[in-house]
Amino acid sequence: MVFYLTLPCPTALNISTHNLLRITVCEGSTQLRAPKPFVWLLALLLPACAAVGPDYHSPSVEAPASWGEPLPHGEEEFEQVVWWKQFNDPVLVTLVDAARADSPTLASALASIDRARANLTSVNSGFGPSLDASASRTRARQQAMGTQLETSTTRSAGFDASWELDLFGKVRRNAEAAQARVDARVDDWHDAHVSLSAEVADTYVQYRGCTQLRKVYEQEAVSRTQTADATRASVNAGISSPADNALARASLANTLSSLEGQRVQCELLLISLVELTGVTESRLHDLLANEEGALPQPATFNVDSVPAQILRQRPDIAALERELAATSAEIGVAKADLYPSLSLNGSISWSASDSASGARTWSFGPSLSIPLFDTGKRLAVLDSARASYRGAMAEWQKGVRAGIKEVENSLANLHGAGQRTEHATTAAQEYRSYFLSSEASWKAGSISLLTLEEARRSALSAEIQRIELLRDQVQYWIALYNALGGGWVSTDYAAYTQRPPRSDAQAGKESAL
Repeated sequence: MVFYLTLPCPTALNISTHNLLRITVCEGSTQLRAPKPFVWLLALLLPACAAVGPDYHSPSVEAPASWGEPLPHGEEEFEQVVWWKQFNDPVLVTLVDAARADSPTLASALASIDRARANLTSVNSGFGPSLDASASRTRARQQAMGTQLETSTTRSAGFDASWELDLFGKVRRNAEAAQARVDARVDDWHDAHVSLSAEVADTYVQYRGCTQLRKVYEQEAVSRTQTADATRASVNAGISSPADNALARASLANTLSSLEGQRVQCELLLISLVELTGVTESRLHDLLANEEGALPQPATFNVDSVPAQILRQRPDIAALERELAATSAEIGVAKADLYPSLSLNGSISWSASDSASGARTWSFGPSLSIPLFDTGKRLAVLDSARASYRGAMAEWQKGVRAGIKEVENSLANLHGAGQRTEHATTAAQEYRSYFLSSEASWKAGSISLLTLEEARRSALSAEIQRIELLRDQVQYWIALYNALGGGWVSTDYAAYTQRPPRSDAQAGKESAL
């Protein structure tokens, strides 16, 4: 007696065996024809072809409705995708483009995408059957008692096929996890782009600020040299005491030491740019020498989006969310292992020898595997998968909070630097005027050299602080761009069917492998 069992399952296939098992899978339902005991067993075991485990839902971002720190002032909308091009600095654009065109960090991120996609292809292969072929030819010589040597040749060939039906969604959950990790690696690739662009811009700004400080020290060295020469002449004429000469020489030596330290710092930043961009040092010298050396001017803009919207623009947080989705799917994988598995196996073989005619055999039938006892191994795997999900959730929450903190810090630093720069500029101008007046009074002999040097130190310190604050202000803008996701915009993960664009240099390297 044969019974039918119909299961809703959206696939399209028709498989049958001789009076033992028939599975007709059409769009919308699955019909299984089998002996009565077999159908009853499957009716108790099959959960209507539904994938076990939790269905993933993106977590909501719990963030404040507005920023706690003052927002930067700006009047126009700002397109962050190419924010470095809005600094009105062609050298910066050249350096960022060079870094993005040939970066080991980006190449590593791209390789991670390829590995994830290869793993996805491997997982998707579980939806279909596997087929293996084998063939052999053996030549043997043997001697029976009292007979001559006999040589024989044996030939054989065969095909083996197997297909594990995805009754409880194990393969589907594995595919969900693999796809989520592909999405996560693509997000990592975008995050690497954002971080690299910000790092190149930040290092470039530091170099420009360093060259400005070096020029200040160079001008200060010239001024102190003139003062030392004038003091030495005054001492030789008996007008000033030898102590003034010692003070002038000490001040000059201190300035020259600071100047040399500043030169070394600029050289180190240049080396960092070589490492980040791949541009040769001589080429960098040419690029940097062709410009005046002024700090790039960032375009100001309003951060008018609420934190929850901003955080969804960050590729690193998007990658954490995709990892969370993957761990959720892996709970279903572990849970599916608790249930029976049904496989269809078949084989065809043929063999022949010199002394016997060819023989053909075939076999086909279902195979049901039911887990009964494993000392808690499968339950432990399920507990581990659930713990991994909780850990991924904690990492995602940690990333969200860190993102909010980075934006708040950037806004606070920007606001503070803007306020301090105004005062520092005023202080630098007034201290400079005070020094020039003191220098004129010293030349007239109305004040001592010690008083002049104190005025000089104040003017130098104020000018250095002004330049450092201007440099820091640009760096804080870059940090804000980075904290806001650098212009990356989250898109539908299903749209990532093609690999990210690669440079010609990267394509050439891969073709050579």
